[in-house]
Amino acid sequence: MTEDFLHFLWKNGLYSTPLTECYSGSTIEVLNPGLHNRDQGPDFFNARIRIGDTVWAGNVEIHLRSSDWLRHRHHTDDHYNNVILHVVGQNDAEIRDQNGRLIPAVEIRCPDDMLERYQFLMTTDRWLPCQSYIAGIDPFVMQQWYESLAVERLECKTTTIVENLRLTQNNWEESFYYTVAQSFGFKTNSQPFLMLAQSLPLNVIAHHKNSLTQVEALLFGQAGLLPAEPADDYTQLLVREYNHLKTKYKLEPIESHVWKFARMRPGNLPTVRIAQLASLISKSSALLSKMVECQTVDDVKRLFSTSVSEYWLTHYVFEKTSARKDKNLGDSSLNLLVINAFVPFMFHYGKNIGKPELIARAMQWLEDVPDEKNTIISQWEKFGIKAKCALESQALIQLANCYCHKKQCLKCRIGRQVISPVVR
Repeated sequence: MTEDFLHFLWKNGLYSTPLTECYSGSTIEVLNPGLHNRDQGPDFFNARIRIGDTVWAGNVEIHLRSSDWLRHRHHTDDHYNNVILHVVGQNDAEIRDQNGRLIPAVEIRCPDDMLERYQFLMTTDRWLPCQSYIAGIDPFVMQQWYESLAVERLECKTTTIVENLRLTQNNWEESFYYTVAQSFGFKTNSQPFLMLAQSLPLNVIAHHKNSLTQVEALLFGQAGLLPAEPADDYTQLLVREYNHLKTKYKLEPIESHVWKFARMRPGNLPTVRIAQLASLISKSSALLSKMVECQTVDDVKRLFSTSVSEYWLTHYVFEKTSARKDKNLGDSSLNLLVINAFVPFMFHYGKNIGKPELIARAMQWLEDVPDEKNTIISQWEKFGIKAKCALESQALIQLANCYCHKKQCLKCRIGRQVISPVVR
C-alpha cells in the first residue's frame, strides 16, 4: 500500500466501515472528506467529521504510519495545528500538535480485491497495466477522459510557445513565426528550424517577402546550408543575395552541423522543408491573423499549403539535380502541422486573449483531422482501442506517456474504475 492509495480511499470513501477512533474507541462518521490539497499543508482542507457526538470541522492529514508525522516534522509546523483527524494505514505512535493536543487517529482498510487490483497495476510490467480490464470500461468514461487528456496534451505543448513569447517580448506574430518554422522541422529537425527562425527576425524577412529568391537566400544562408563554392547559377545568385543581406542586417548564421540529413526520405530533407517555408513566407503576411480568421481545418490547410520555387522542383539538395517532382506539403504533413503547431497555438492564443471561441475552434480542428499513425497508437489498437480522430490519438499519446508508463493509475479515470468500479 502507498500513501497515494490511502488518499484515493479517503477521497472516494472506499474504506471499510465502521470507522473507529484509535484512542477513544468512538465511532467516526465522515460528513465531508474535504478538498484535496496538492500544495503545502495538510492533505485535505475543510473536512467535517463526527467523532462520537461531536462534529469537527478542519483539516485531515494522511500517512502510511502515524510516526510519519514526526519524520516529516509536522509537529514543528503550525500549518498542521488545525488537523482534526490523522488518517493512517497503521497507528504506531501517539501524535500531538504544537500545543500538545492529542490528534484523533483512524486506521482505514479497503476490500482485499480492491487492494489486489491496485497492487497488480503497480507491479505489472505490461505496456498497458490495465490491458486485461480496459475492454470493460464504460465508453462514456473513455470519451470524457479523451477530451480532458487532449486538453492536457495541448497544455504541455504550449511550453515552447510560452518561451517564444518571452523571447519575443509577447509579440504574438513573431512567436507564431517561430512556431511555424519549428513545425516545418517536424520531429527530427524541429530544434534547428527554431534556431533558424530565432536567428532571422520576422521584420527582416518581411521586408523581402515579395522576392522568393531573397527569402530563400536569407533562410538558407542563416541555416548555414549555402555552398561555400556555388557551382550553378541559382545557387550563386542566392549566395550573392545572402552576403549582401547578411551585411545589411548584421546577421549571424547558425552552425550547419545542427541539421540532420541521414536516413531521411528525400521529401523530408531540411533543404526541401526550408524551400517550402520560404514559399509560405513569400506568399503570405500576418499569418497568425489569417489563421485566426480560418473557420475550418480545410481553411487552415489551404492557408498553409505551399510548394517550392522552380529550382527545388528538380533538386532535393543544392547542386545535385533529380527528376522533376512537385514538392507540395502533402495532406499528411499538413495534418501534423495542424496537430502539433496550429491547434496548440490557437488554443493558447484564445486562452490568453480571453476568446473561448478560438479554444473551441482549435478543439474542433483536432476532431476534424484523422488520427495519427505511430507506434503508440499501434499499441493501443492491439488492445482494441482505436482513435477516431486526432483529438483521440493525441489523448491516447498523453494517456500512455503520462499515466500508463508512469503508473499513475490513481490519477487515471480508467485506472480508478479498474480499482473500484464505483469511482468515476
